[in-house]
Amino acid sequence: MEASNGTQISDFLLLGFSEGPELQPLIFGLFLSMYLITVFGNLLLVLAVASDSHLHTPMYFFLANLSFVDICFTSTTIPKMLWNIQTQDNVINYAGCLSQMYFFLLYAQLDVFLLTVMAYDRFMAICQPLHYMVIMNPQLCGLLVLVSWVISVLNSLLQSLMVLRLTFCTVLEIPHFFCELNQVVGRACSDTFLNDLVIYFNTVLLAGAPLAGIVYSYSKIVSTICGISSAQGKYKAFSTCASHISIVSLFYSTGLGVYLSSAAPQSPHSSAVASVMYTVVTPMLNPFIYSLRNKDIKLALKRIIGVPV
Repeated sequence: MEASNGTQISDFLLLGFSEGPELQPLIFGLFLSMYLITVFGNLLLVLAVASDSHLHTPMYFFLANLSFVDICFTSTTIPKMLWNIQTQDNVINYAGCLSQMYFFLLYAQLDVFLLTVMAYDRFMAICQPLHYMVIMNPQLCGLLVLVSWVISVLNSLLQSLMVLRLTFCTVLEIPHFFCELNQVVGRACSDTFLNDLVIYFNTVLLAGAPLAGIVYSYSKIVSTICGISSAQGKYKAFSTCASHISIVSLFYSTGLGVYLSSAAPQSPHSSAVASVMYTVVTPMLNPFIYSLRNKDIKLALKRIIGVPV
């Protein structure tokens, strides 16, 4: 194909999970169900935190922000995929692909930062309980969320601008259900060394460093919990972290699985299937994990839906 400047590309083709038409209704129904559960589940969690004064604490403030970001995260990819299946048209134009990639990177990075901030919150609550409310004041909580947004926006902008400098062929097939950065960069006709370098340092700095912060926080938390004399006190301290540990484990393990599956010589759709875990399944499970293990969330949800408490 004749190469052209990146800004003149007309279309990308998102191949999705399967090219077989007999599977498309099943895929459509499955992902529509998961998307609706994700949106309504996380929206209920946001409303529960906003409507109940007992939940106006740093932990639930960060949780509400995480739920809001998860709604946006899932909405960046799934509606377009459902539209493509419904219309039997896998085309996404260049501007649409770039926009989808920008917002996907934005909300994925926000997820990482918010999970890190939540680990820090648990660290302060368990390791510095007497100073917790003084240190984790509303101003600091708001600042942590604001800084997370600013860094995520700048990072997404940088990655998108780096893609703009690439030259592509006229029509490109992407074996994925959305415009994933590595997939798009990997199909450029021009040299991608600088892009690969930026992606590598981005992964180490903005994903690896937060993970190190989470691991450090929980190493201190475990050390503090082991020093608690009563078994009931240990259980209570651990129970406040269990939901967060579950979400972090799901998010990072599935995200790592995506990159491992991308590097392995497998089916071209393997990365797309692996991506479902952290782009769809983890945001969908988030409200269930927190509500099933938290009495305060359960009571707030019952008030919202009108169930006697």
